[in-house]
Amino acid sequence: MSNENIQPQSYSNHTRWFPLVHFVIFPLSLVLLVWAIVDAWRFFDSGSFKFLLLVVIVILVNLAARVQALRAQDRLIRLEERLRYDKVLSPELAERATSLRVGQMVALRFASDAELPHLVEEALAGRLNTQKEIKMAIKDWKADHFRV
Repeated sequence: MSNENIQPQSYSNHTRWFPLVHFVIFPLSLVLLVWAIVDAWRFFDSGSFKFLLLVVIVILVNLAARVQALRAQDRLIRLEERLRYDKVLSPELAERATSLRVGQMVALRFASDAELPHLVEEALAGRLNTQKEIKMAIKDWKADHFRV
């Protein structure tokens, strides 16, 4: 990915959209679901119920694929962050940081090395609990353009 056309990332623009999934597959799946429900309601026969079941299965497969991709990324982010903690944080704070929830680690990946120790301390103290709270507390944003 070329960096020349990438704008600096911040809390307000960090959400990553995958156009094929977010703007094609999911909307078409919802249209198909509504169509299948209407057909099942109107015709009330085995064919329309089979179609409805098939549409539900396709939607569930799409959702499962999305969740699995995000979980795999979260595992990688957790590993990357633990390696980063060993480099950037004091040994004591790096050890304590292993108790952070995965969601907190995922949010902290956006923090610069300079502000990471303070934000980890805040999260461990319970003052920054949610991903949103952590991301909003970041002042020097470290971009992540690879999340899907």
